Amino acid sequence: MNTELETTPQQRAGARTPAGVVAVIVAVSAAASALICWLVYFHAPTDVGRAHLRSLPLVNAVLNALATVALLFGWSFIRSRKVRQHRASMFSAFFFSSIFLISYLVNFTLHGETKFNRLSAWWPFYWKLLASHILLSMVALPLILITFFFSLTGRFPAHKRLARYTLPIWLYVSATGVIVYLMQAAIR
Repeated sequence: MNTELETTPQQRAGARTPAGVVAVIVAVSAAASALICWLVYFHAPTDVGRAHLRSLPLVNAVLNALATVALLFGWSFIRSRKVRQHRASMFSAFFFSSIFLISYLVNFTLHGETKFNRLSAWWPFYWKLLASHILLSMVALPLILITFFFSLTGRFPAHKRLARYTLPIWLYVSATGVIVYLMQAAIR
């Protein structure tokens, strides 16, 4: 008996992924990455005194931590074949990551880049962690959106194949976001 989360073999066979949808997702992801790059390297912060919304970095770390926990629950649920709980966990992770992205953009608009002391003994580890976090976040965004598209449109075999790559990258980006925040907070 099919539930609302399952598709029939006939539905899966006829479900082709429109190349235009994937192209739009990749274009939106590239635009988001370009906006972040512009905010970091070219945009002058509007609140250089950091008087407004100073708690945004902490909020961002909490949102990343919540996304990490939701992703771990989602992975655990799907391993136990608890599809509804998996879906709820993944929507929660998507929600936390989406709010994080908005908050992150606001933080960079207001305060600009957070400087890390390059003379710190932690600097060699920090910049490598940050570089991997940034590069994988640019990969994660389109992967997350395409994986969600596959799920929401009933393309479960494609969803499952892509999720094997999306989950570890998304999990790494979320977890390292918390670590980067903690390192920045400890150096201040």
